[in-house]
Amino acid sequence: MFENTRPYNDTEVPDAVKRIVNNSSFSFIINYLFPNIDLKAFKEKFLTIKTVAQFQDMVMRDAIWSIVKKTSEGLTYDGFESLKDGRNRMFISNHRDILLDAALLQILLIQNGLDTSEITFGSNLMQGDLVIDIGKINKMFKIERGGNIRTFYKNSLEVSRYMRYAITQKKQSVWIAQRNGRTKNGDDKTEIGVLKMFSLSSDKPFIENLAELNITPISISYEFEPCAFQKASELLISKYQKYIKAPNEDLESIIHGITQPKGHINLVICKDISLEDLENSDKFEKNDKLLHLASIIDKRIIGNYKLFANNYIAFDILNDTKKYSDFYTSGQKKFFEEYMKDGLKKIDLPYDELKNIFLAIYANPVANVANLNS
Repeated sequence: MFENTRPYNDTEVPDAVKRIVNNSSFSFIINYLFPNIDLKAFKEKFLTIKTVAQFQDMVMRDAIWSIVKKTSEGLTYDGFESLKDGRNRMFISNHRDILLDAALLQILLIQNGLDTSEITFGSNLMQGDLVIDIGKINKMFKIERGGNIRTFYKNSLEVSRYMRYAITQKKQSVWIAQRNGRTKNGDDKTEIGVLKMFSLSSDKPFIENLAELNITPISISYEFEPCAFQKASELLISKYQKYIKAPNEDLESIIHGITQPKGHINLVICKDISLEDLENSDKFEKNDKLLHLASIIDKRIIGNYKLFANNYIAFDILNDTKKYSDFYTSGQKKFFEEYMKDGLKKIDLPYDELKNIFLAIYANPVANVANLNS
């Protein structure tokens, strides 16, 4: 069942582990994550892994914490107590980093004594046997990207059915982004198509259909936006022409997101979507139901977004104001300006326009929070 979509089950793990160890990139990855480890001993231990749970406990957890310690100033979190009611959930998160958004949730679930979730895995990211094996052994399931309207609907229905099956039958929570791909401009908004896809797998009425999924928003914030310079470049090019990704661009974004400094990171489990929320949304007609539901999710994600000094600095520079000057120091502003200048000057695009786009990536969350509180 769901053979083209699902992650690996335990019977497939031993063969996947052997393929991973024998891949030429394996040693490089392990040496980066654990530079002082005895590689031979690690490989021997790695080959003893027989289940998905063992892989996550023996490898994934330590690997992600290693990235956090190497590249951030710390990871804070809130809201995990609300998950201890035994329900499996559809986590819907704002999406800033290809890999880390979902990966950070997993280590925090483990830290709080909870089972990890399954994770959506775009087919565009399934490049090479190593990535596929590591992804599918780590509870990642495939979402097909691209195709014509008929193929898109067929793929959406397959994923919708699988996610409902995972939550209601496999008793697994699921992580999915609030939109197709990362938020490039810092403006976290839920795409109606994602919510529509949730509902495809059931003929039950609106409230019963979505209540079954236990939709739970997640808000993640990075002090230094992952791949911000690349995002600014893509947004500027997209203003004037169709943006075409370079070969292996997604993989390079994953690597850059893992290795770049992130400053502080904050992740919050927001209040879940209640029956009352669904009843209020059901009062609207047709697609307006989903629009109202999306607005509830957005308010919770934005309301729990942690604004850093960089966000306030970018807003004031972009808008030529000192409105938020109490939220940062002159030293912090100088550091951010130098960081921005050093990154942007490496990009062969019009500087002033690129600068405004870059600033907006950091400033948009400030505007969103302000609008929410107005």
